Amino acid sequence: MTRVAAVDCGTNSIRLLIADIDDAGTLTDVERDMIVVRLGQGVDSTGQFADEAIERTRVALAGYVERMVVAGVEQVRMVATSATRDASNRDEFFAMTAELLGKVQAGAVAEVITGDEEARLSFRGAVGGLDPADGPFVVTDLGGGSTEVVVGSVSRGEAVVAGAYSADIGCVRLTERALPSDPPTVDERARAAEIAAQELAKAFDAVDVSPARTWVGVAGTLTTFAAVHAGLDEYDPEVIHHSRIPLADLHVLCGRIVAMTRDERMSLGPMHPGRADVIGGGALVTRELARQFADRAAITEMVVSEHDILDGIALGLATR
Repeated sequence: MTRVAAVDCGTNSIRLLIADIDDAGTLTDVERDMIVVRLGQGVDSTGQFADEAIERTRVALAGYVERMVVAGVEQVRMVATSATRDASNRDEFFAMTAELLGKVQAGAVAEVITGDEEARLSFRGAVGGLDPADGPFVVTDLGGGSTEVVVGSVSRGEAVVAGAYSADIGCVRLTERALPSDPPTVDERARAAEIAAQELAKAFDAVDVSPARTWVGVAGTLTTFAAVHAGLDEYDPEVIHHSRIPLADLHVLCGRIVAMTRDERMSLGPMHPGRADVIGGGALVTRELARQFADRAAITEMVVSEHDILDGIALGLATR
């Protein structure tokens, strides 16, 4: 049994998974956490990290490192995704992660992964626990700065990816680019929907989703939609994991959320405070995904998974 830690630092949040891996490669959660740090604040327009965004991330990661040390973590891997790929001052960020992660494992430092690897790690984590007979699967990881679209299946217990693409559109990026008002105006929503469609068209040009039988949605925007759809008063991952949303309901829910004010979104019990101002952008990306999957693969519902890139990272440590 090996105790490992996976850290995913995206555009909007930094997340932690501490887990045990047995000799058969089975993953058992010890703890999970998520903190909204908005590392990607302004990166789309300035091309660099804001000082305050790096500091928020440092404080969160320092807390995670303390928990890893107390838990007896033996191996750690931290990946940095969309915002870090785009930032000109990313060396400052990496130096900070090396200083902190070195307290857990000598030489550890955050890694910038490609959009393709991000997609594949998300797929590996998302399909674990699903019936392989429900495949092929299309997995979408809707983040703050990018959205991964991955098609694949499970064969003899192994995830087999047929195609993957990371589109440069996510809830933070789209909100900063096209949804400045609170609530967004009709014109802003129309423009944002057009941008989402343009960016996601690149994914559908690159990945044939037509064989997919099951859509699996991961990450905070989609799990929040599942919690709201279920009528939860507070976020409950056990209820959300592997829950299903008919696409007709998803379209209505997304339209309602993008038209709300931030305060109205905050009144929804499961809404995280750090997500309320950008989830409208995520709603428009989600509606375009749903439209394309219905048209291209005759998919009628979304399955939501609480397991995602963190699980893929942790499982990968077993084979390193």
